[in-house]
Amino acid sequence: MPTKYIIVTGGVLSGLGKGIAVASIGHLLSSRLKIIPIKCDGYLNVDPGTMNPFEHGEVFVLDDGGEVDMDFGHYERFLGISCKSKWNLTMGKVFEMVRQKERRGDYLGKTVQYIPHVTDVIKGHIFEVVREERPDLVLVEIGGTVGDIENELFLEAMRQMKEDVGRGNILYIHLTYVPIPYGVNEQKSKPTQQSVNLLKQRGIFPDIIIGRCSEFLTQEVRAKISNFCDVEPEAVITGLDVEDIYEIPLIFEREGLPEIIHKKLNIYSPPDLRKWKKYLENINNPSGEITVAICGKYTKLADSYASIVESFNHCSAHLKCKVNLRWIETTDVEDTSALQGVDGILVPGGFGVRGTEGKIQVIRHARENHIPFLGLCLGLQLSVIEFARNVCGLEGANSTEMDPDTPHPVIDILPEQRNIKEKGGTMRLGAYKAILKEGSLVHKLYGKKEVYERHRHRYEVNPDYHQILQEKGMLFSGISEDGRLVEFIELPEHPFFVATQAHPELKSRMEKPAPLFFGFVKACMEPAGR
Repeated sequence: MPTKYIIVTGGVLSGLGKGIAVASIGHLLSSRLKIIPIKCDGYLNVDPGTMNPFEHGEVFVLDDGGEVDMDFGHYERFLGISCKSKWNLTMGKVFEMVRQKERRGDYLGKTVQYIPHVTDVIKGHIFEVVREERPDLVLVEIGGTVGDIENELFLEAMRQMKEDVGRGNILYIHLTYVPIPYGVNEQKSKPTQQSVNLLKQRGIFPDIIIGRCSEFLTQEVRAKISNFCDVEPEAVITGLDVEDIYEIPLIFEREGLPEIIHKKLNIYSPPDLRKWKKYLENINNPSGEITVAICGKYTKLADSYASIVESFNHCSAHLKCKVNLRWIETTDVEDTSALQGVDGILVPGGFGVRGTEGKIQVIRHARENHIPFLGLCLGLQLSVIEFARNVCGLEGANSTEMDPDTPHPVIDILPEQRNIKEKGGTMRLGAYKAILKEGSLVHKLYGKKEVYERHRHRYEVNPDYHQILQEKGMLFSGISEDGRLVEFIELPEHPFFVATQAHPELKSRMEKPAPLFFGFVKACMEPAGR
């Protein structure tokens, strides 16, 4: 069977959920097919690694060290796969490839133009991934909306692809918006019609239209969209607003989307949603609940911590416990009153000095009051700083990132890292092996001695301070293979005080929650232990 392609575009406005739609489609078709997702982003950055989370949401890190769009988190969680950085194609990467080809003389003296040279690079990259991975189905998401100048070349390449792969092997899906204006109480199809017209002007005629709406599309609106946009009535699908994104595959199945795709691409891969439904039932019908404080500096945009939120959802699916999240902006923390009544405290990753002293104050509160605590990346570094100051008596202890002149640089850039300038100023990116200490809590949670978690940081626990930290009671429960880098810490006398240099939230799945999150939630469910 030749490789099949589904191209997903979006219109009207950004943020409609193309990534979740793509991930849901992949989940519905994954029972018998090998599927890979490819995301095309129009921005000129090589990757989102240097972008502020307020600008672009969470930066998702892959096993191979690639920093990619947060939609890859949805792809991995819904498809149960580990993606590769090559599957994220930005216009910055495209232009760099074109420039390199031109400098090598690959164009044989021709004038390099957007068409065909740039579009050929886009298609060539996709086909190269297909040759390497040999998938049955490729899901290509075009970021942004139709009409954005940044996406014109991607759309033109997708238009051309139907001639390259054959019309029977490619399917176009367009996600749009069907509003219900206040006071009118009527679904409006005009934004969809205009969006599809823009797409048609670029030579792409959608086979399926998904209308994002706060309620199921009426038969009247489906008929109108079908008539004006030249699609079959059954191919107009509702993309319903939901509180839980894991409901989307169920809605698409109810709307008959898998059968339409099977018919149009001549494939058959029936969805099996039995386990998925069971997990959702556990999430929606909890037998208990807890409140966890997430203490960070990007709390005004929850997408900055999307994988953390999803990790808690995965725990809820297995423990039947609702996890209420209390967002605390640590830049504004003056005391710990905001932590009143929480069952657990999480300090996530981040960069820069803003908000760090507030986080240190929060960590001290968790340690001294025996509140379950989980620290991620910067959360580990600040846990070490707090412990060094208040337990080891190292006054002024800090990270050289926050205070280059600190008398006790318990967190520092190691000598071999100082000259690394690429990849957004970071060195440790991707999956790294850690050796866990037998008998430690972390070892019990993972159930094995060697683990691979994903990293995104440059600063480490300074080896010069390893001895005093351990003498005063901090357990290094996971270290790098060479014994030089601290990967996990814990406090044995505390009900649950664990931190890691890694980002375990990036590998959490509905079927298998991240072990540290799972243990943390269980500890939060047992307040009597405090």
